Amino acid sequence: MTAEKANNLLEQIARSKKEGRLPPVHDWHPPFCGDIDMVIKADGSWHYMGSPIGRERMVRLFSTVLRRDDDDYFLVTPVEKVGITVEDVPFVVTAVQVRDVEGAQVLEFTTSVGDTVVASAENPMRVELDPQTQEPRPYILIRDRLEARIHRNVFYELVEMAKPTLIDGVEWFGVESAGEFFRIAPVS
Repeated sequence: MTAEKANNLLEQIARSKKEGRLPPVHDWHPPFCGDIDMVIKADGSWHYMGSPIGRERMVRLFSTVLRRDDDDYFLVTPVEKVGITVEDVPFVVTAVQVRDVEGAQVLEFTTSVGDTVVASAENPMRVELDPQTQEPRPYILIRDRLEARIHRNVFYELVEMAKPTLIDGVEWFGVESAGEFFRIAPVS
């Protein structure tokens, strides 16, 4: 992708952002224009042509037009669709706040690109085990098949507030949010 095409893509994204909400990327079906040398690293940092993108506003802008189709990730505008590489998932949760909403505990997560989401049936949290290290890898659905990995520090906060609950004859440590129980690990 040339610098001119990259600037054109940025202009298109900025125009779609003027409405003050996320662009309707799932309603856009432009032609595929090829892959670009953009990578979202496992640590949540964004890189273009091997260099980190240091401007937070630019990363946030790109994050608003990110779409996942099957197992591939794309930046999508009304007129272009370009493929990018995502090493794990595109976002990282950097903070959690515990709130009381009408007597129910709600966990509100914030990502490194400024998205906020409440763990709920619509935005479930899950924990996988790394196949090599057996360390837990927690995730939460942010939007439209796009997940965030929950940063280790935030995960430790969740572990601190975890309580045992019996589910189908198995006792699990987990957390509640918006009336849902999210499993962290079985009780040994």
